[in-house]
Amino acid sequence: MNKGKVLFKKYKKQAFFAGILMLALCTWGFSDDLFQISKNLDVFASVYKEVNINYVDDINPAKMVKTGVDAMLDGLDPYTEFVPESEIEEYKLHYVSTQYGGIGAGIFARNGKVYVSDVFSGFPAQKADIRPGDELVKINDISLAGKDNDQVGLLLKGSKGAAIKLLLKRDGASQPIEKTLVRDEIKQPNVSYSGMVDGNMGYIKLDRFLENSAEEVTNALIAIKKNNPNGIILDLRSNGGGILQEAVKIVNLFVAKDVEVVSQRGKIKEKNFTYNTIGEPLEPNLPLVVLVNSHSASASEIVAGALQDLDRAIIIGQRSYGKGLVQQTFNLPYNSLVKITIAKYYVPSGRCIQAIDYTHRKDDGSVVKVADSLIHEFKTKDGRSVYDGSGIYPDIFVKQDRFANVTEALVNKLLIFDYATRYRESHPTLDNVRGFSLSDVGYADFVKFLADKNYTYNTASEKLLADLKSAATKEKQFGEIQTEYDALKAKMIASKKNDLQLHKEEIKEVLENEIASRYYFEKGRYETNFKYDKELAQAVKVMQDKEMAANILKGEGTFKVIGKPVFAMASKKDDKDTDQNNQ
Repeated sequence: MNKGKVLFKKYKKQAFFAGILMLALCTWGFSDDLFQISKNLDVFASVYKEVNINYVDDINPAKMVKTGVDAMLDGLDPYTEFVPESEIEEYKLHYVSTQYGGIGAGIFARNGKVYVSDVFSGFPAQKADIRPGDELVKINDISLAGKDNDQVGLLLKGSKGAAIKLLLKRDGASQPIEKTLVRDEIKQPNVSYSGMVDGNMGYIKLDRFLENSAEEVTNALIAIKKNNPNGIILDLRSNGGGILQEAVKIVNLFVAKDVEVVSQRGKIKEKNFTYNTIGEPLEPNLPLVVLVNSHSASASEIVAGALQDLDRAIIIGQRSYGKGLVQQTFNLPYNSLVKITIAKYYVPSGRCIQAIDYTHRKDDGSVVKVADSLIHEFKTKDGRSVYDGSGIYPDIFVKQDRFANVTEALVNKLLIFDYATRYRESHPTLDNVRGFSLSDVGYADFVKFLADKNYTYNTASEKLLADLKSAATKEKQFGEIQTEYDALKAKMIASKKNDLQLHKEEIKEVLENEIASRYYFEKGRYETNFKYDKELAQAVKVMQDKEMAANILKGEGTFKVIGKPVFAMASKKDDKDTDQNNQ
């Protein structure tokens, strides 16, 4: 291409950008209030023009503009974002729909190879006996060597009804295995599990609030009611939210008609709405518990907060994430869109549970939590005290235990995953998944399996010892304590050899969970874990103790949960002591 054509092409881009600027100015007008907008758009267009014409190398206009837009929006909040045409389908999959065409399996990369991580019940992969731990070698004769997860994922997805050929390697199989599947519409359910648990309590695990989530909860509740349950447990732990209207419908299952669930308020009055229940409830009377944790956010907090404010449910778990911001999408030219925070939402007591103040940032741009001085007290329907600015605080707090370093190392190094795969090969069936417990002989076999495996890790004591050495060295005092240091380090190494026995019970818990998934998929994980679930056990306990439940809903009494005294409703002082958010 000659120089004249290059300049013409660049000036054409310049003219196009100038056209956008002029269109914007004509649309907005030249009022004094919008002078800064027109001025800064002019600056932006001029910078783009000069870089486009003069930069030493050719630039990618789409990438450059997106980088600028992303940087502009980054100063607002994490939820306001620009979505270009190339990312629209992925956006819809994550935020709107749970459907795509594929085989129904998860994958992960390891040492340059791709393996099956999970198989979903009822879909092509499970029907074709593809198993977690299988290595994917080829897809439709295309080698997967050097490909990452995203590239492999694109090869697995496709039109419903289209055939796909896989070449697999499996431990214990002498030759690669070839499978031909037909892609199906993979619709991940919003409700990943529902059924009965101890105490004849109904249990519903809701993972997200995407399309049809309220319908799925309704169907699960109808099925549970056939068993004449003594109470209902709605599990919203690690549910990051989704569609607000679905949350309102779910609250309506347990609350009477024409009751306020949530309102949204922003600077544009036309976008301010109050959402009320519109139908008769399916179950207005049975005792109800909602489980939350520090990853329960947005629509989860609407449901938990509304049911708490209306004194309809007891909230159990850890403090929720604290996302009280409402987003709306706006279509842009060329099939792109922008998602903008337009309002904050408020649950029935009038409180907003937003925990991070994105407007008042520090000088370095970092965000801060809502200041204690700005936290206000509100009242529930029957007069209990609740507070804004800090997520949904549970009525009963259950301390979340951390796994030991040795357990985390075994998980992160995929050794528990590998052992579960091996266990499945040597044990073709697993009966009574709820009663499954790895025997002492089985655990000893796992310890033997680890004998030649690398799962190095540092204990908390070792980290403190390393810090001591670093500080002493910096102060030129390490020589004076080196003998004692070496002796203490040797004792720690010797003690660490006992970690597999010291933390046997929690390692067994994780092992059983992974092994059960090899036979009964996600359902197996839930049912094996029920016996270890402290929040679930507390939910059953409180609904069986009617006096205790009544006292909580009155805001009276003190309750001891897993060895920790907790008030029925947290005060601001209590909140500081038990903050579980990872912001």
